[in-house]
Amino acid sequence: MKDIYVVTHTESRHHVEGRVGGWYDTGLTAAGQAQARQVARRLGELLGSRPPRRIVTSDLRRTAETASAIAQELACPIETTPDLREMSFGVAEGKPQAWLDERFVPAPDSDRLDHRSIAGGESKREMVERIYRGAERIFDEDHPSQVIVTHGFALTFVIACWIRMPIESAGFVNFRATPGGITHLREDERFHNRAVRSLNDVAHLG
Repeated sequence: MKDIYVVTHTESRHHVEGRVGGWYDTGLTAAGQAQARQVARRLGELLGSRPPRRIVTSDLRRTAETASAIAQELACPIETTPDLREMSFGVAEGKPQAWLDERFVPAPDSDRLDHRSIAGGESKREMVERIYRGAERIFDEDHPSQVIVTHGFALTFVIACWIRMPIESAGFVNFRATPGGITHLREDERFHNRAVRSLNDVAHLG
């Protein structure tokens, strides 16, 4: 049996400042730091005597700081990778959310993967291929428990990769995630079926 816990980073400065995130590199707020410790304690309860070999996280500050709190609780190292980053919003990153809202061009149904909604940003295909590459490397490891720390929108494609959704079908999928949520993925030993046991559990945040 393999258990994978995917954490979305906790409250970041760009949340409270109303700024576009993406690759805009802000750290956690004081509240976000406290939430990260709550996430860490909950993972300690869930993992029990089966700690992960290491925590794999996006290399942006808000995820790395969330992962740091978890690493302290679980006494394990951290590995960072840009593959688990949020979608890049190009010229909009760090700008007020209202600035992006005025300029954002939603993807038409006929071009869900290759359309660019804002200048300099990633297409969804580029983001999905990147996340699939990073997630598949983690999933293929022969270890009974793993922890991933990523971003709210990026979580959708970690899950899509887990259930082996073809990239061509990923243009329409979305799983809602909020800061500090824990998603539990499990593969059973006998049939090797891949389940989503829980999605964006935030009970530990009160």
